[in-house]
Amino acid sequence: MNLSTRGKKRLPARVSASPEAVGKPYQGWSCDFMLDALWMGRRFRTFNVINAFNRECLQCIGVDTGLSAVRVIRALNELVEVRVSPLLIRMDNGPSFIVIALAQWAESPGIALNHIQPGTPLQNAYAERVNKTYRIETLNWYVIDSLQEV
Repeated sequence: MNLSTRGKKRLPARVSASPEAVGKPYQGWSCDFMLDALWMGRRFRTFNVINAFNRECLQCIGVDTGLSAVRVIRALNELVEVRVSPLLIRMDNGPSFIVIALAQWAESPGIALNHIQPGTPLQNAYAERVNKTYRIETLNWYVIDSLQEV
């Protein structure tokens, strides 16, 4: 019997850079997920999209028990239809963000996907700041029984 081991699939090296200040509205967006739980213990995720110019939360925060890449692309399509398309989107290396479908979606309008280095959430500081505020001012204050309440 021949047992072979597969090596880990490594992510490409990312350039270490802190978030640069954008000079125009809708020049850059930041995306991130948050994880929390309902009162009964069922976990849910939220998808947040932030304008890096004025730190405005662009997305009516998407909420579900699981948010796949297809749902992320659908949410970004809705934003691009309503708002001006950004030049770049900064995001982490989560499974919903490193799929080929998202890269193909970004090619047609000419959006650059800027992935941060693994383990350095400060490179996506704008999204992390909005996540912290949302958690402190909303999620920690209320007992949430269902996804509709979120």
